[in-house]
Amino acid sequence: MKRRNFITTSAIATTGLATTRVMPQKPQIPKEFELKSNINHSVCQWCFASYPLEEFLAILNDLGITAIDLIGPKDWPLLEKYNIHCSMCNGAEISLTEGWNDPNYHEQLVKNYTQIIPKVAASGYTNLICFSGNRRGNDDYVGLQNCVDGLSKILPLAEAHGVVLQMELFNQINHPDYMCDNTLWGVELCRRLGSDHFKLLYDIYHMQIQEGDIIRTIQTYHPYFGHYHTAGVPGRNEIDETQELYYPAIMKAILETGFTGYVAQEFIATWDDKIEALKDAINRCDV
Repeated sequence: MKRRNFITTSAIATTGLATTRVMPQKPQIPKEFELKSNINHSVCQWCFASYPLEEFLAILNDLGITAIDLIGPKDWPLLEKYNIHCSMCNGAEISLTEGWNDPNYHEQLVKNYTQIIPKVAASGYTNLICFSGNRRGNDDYVGLQNCVDGLSKILPLAEAHGVVLQMELFNQINHPDYMCDNTLWGVELCRRLGSDHFKLLYDIYHMQIQEGDIIRTIQTYHPYFGHYHTAGVPGRNEIDETQELYYPAIMKAILETGFTGYVAQEFIATWDDKIEALKDAINRCDV
């Protein structure tokens, strides 16, 4: 699956008084990397696609990171070889834009998820991603009910196999017209489905852009969140001091809710050494 289409741009800003020029600081690369084990860390493979998957899994072994996001069935044997857990499975969806809010896709989606759900369980995994799809002029309430009608057909199978379906929240800048673009719409979908086997994938990057108020939202609606993604705002890059979110505070808020699932790094590294960027991000989230 093509997870994202993105364009990376960069600019060098200079400020100064008279002839004084302030140069940007170099990233502070952590010298040590030892995890506290309070947070279950994961990483989205598509962000580090420049590394062959097997090479990247070996790197995760070296770092002590035991999970990876957004891997489909064909690569699960490789994950097993490196003892890496798939914390968010994919492979059943049609696309990000063609989802459960449109009955025209229900037949294919039901077929896909019916095939994949038992495979997820048989491989020892739990989470399987899904998407609302784009509005295409449809009313949000109609789309909500369409999602309920379609997902209700596969939820009993997910429950029987211990699989949790997770619908991701997106913003309208990166994903124009996507329907599940706010927390309240997603929470209402969870409430109508009424199953612990359907949750929201709360993408912190997307929701900061779309609605903000990240920590209060997590505190209020955390029972409906089954998984988290990170990235810096603006730019979807490193989660360091160059961006507007302070991840240690966000992670403490997640931890205080009693969350025991996974938090996956989903940022586009700009550092020359992408693995050092990953280490830095995980260290910042390792509260």
